[in-house]
Amino acid sequence: MTAVVMTPPHCELCDRPVLQLTVHHLIPRSQVRRSERSTLPTANICSACHKQLHALFSNRDLKAKYSSIEELRSAPEMQKFLTWVRKQDPNKRVKVRR
Repeated sequence: MTAVVMTPPHCELCDRPVLQLTVHHLIPRSQVRRSERSTLPTANICSACHKQLHALFSNRDLKAKYSSIEELRSAPEMQKFLTWVRKQDPNKRVKVRR
């Protein structure tokens, strides 16, 4: 019998293997009509990245400028954080500065 090793899912933003991911609405739900909310694009990201996004950007900015993972990754404000967080242990809680 062969042992199957399960690898944890990876954060779509920082690409770290994290056991528990959060769902980030790439277009904030508060920025669209209720009828459009069920079709919003989402990304599975770690809580550290999720907290940092909402600390750095307003919901208006997220809708207007950063509505994709590629746009978020290339945002100058996120570059320093992503470089740092990729070096952190994915099993430990990461504090985010506002």
